[in-house]
Amino acid sequence: MIEKVTCFLPCRKGSERVRRKNIKPFAGYDFGLIQLKLRQLLAAELIDRVVLSTDDSDILAYAESLQEPRLILHERTESLASSETSTDELVAHALALITDGHILWTHVTSPFITEKHYDQLIQTYLDQVGKGYDSLMTTTAIHGFLWQDEKPMNYDRSIEKWPRTQTLKTVHEVNSGAFLAPCTVYRDLKDRVGRRPYLYEMDKLTSYDIDWPEDFAIAECMAQKGVAPI
Repeated sequence: MIEKVTCFLPCRKGSERVRRKNIKPFAGYDFGLIQLKLRQLLAAELIDRVVLSTDDSDILAYAESLQEPRLILHERTESLASSETSTDELVAHALALITDGHILWTHVTSPFITEKHYDQLIQTYLDQVGKGYDSLMTTTAIHGFLWQDEKPMNYDRSIEKWPRTQTLKTVHEVNSGAFLAPCTVYRDLKDRVGRRPYLYEMDKLTSYDIDWPEDFAIAECMAQKGVAPI
């Protein structure tokens, strides 16, 4: 029997870059990104429960109005809701709220990761766990000339100064769309991925993340024009 997959959805009230980012109207959704994301998560067949952790009273009121038994609400304390709160602190918070099964950590700021994508990545995770992987995280592949500390990261200029981009070694950027791991990883490693995470590659449109005001505007335009379905 497969253990439950519970989604951990952290949703902080304060946003230093986009005011009320998580609940301001977005692409026809009056309650914005939180409304869209809850719709997507609750429509996913392989997600058993959704734990929403927020300090935003408006988000809590909206979520309560859904009267969805699979949606569990947690009013986050002020100490866990500041811009200074570390991911390590949230890892411990997630484990305190979800103590069994598997934890799917995602964000409302990934509006183009739909129920279809969640079901696909969960199934991939379940398949890969039996092949030596202990967790999963979504990534975006970068095929380009990457430099760090004034030298190339993914090619050797002593061999070829400007190789064809399709021959460059792929670098995976963690896009924070989703992390999936059993509670035992959270408990034993105090992390949201294990020692050998499966890198689940997503295209740039699907993994588009809203962080800055221009990201919000571009994402809304993408949704309205059907460039990336929601």
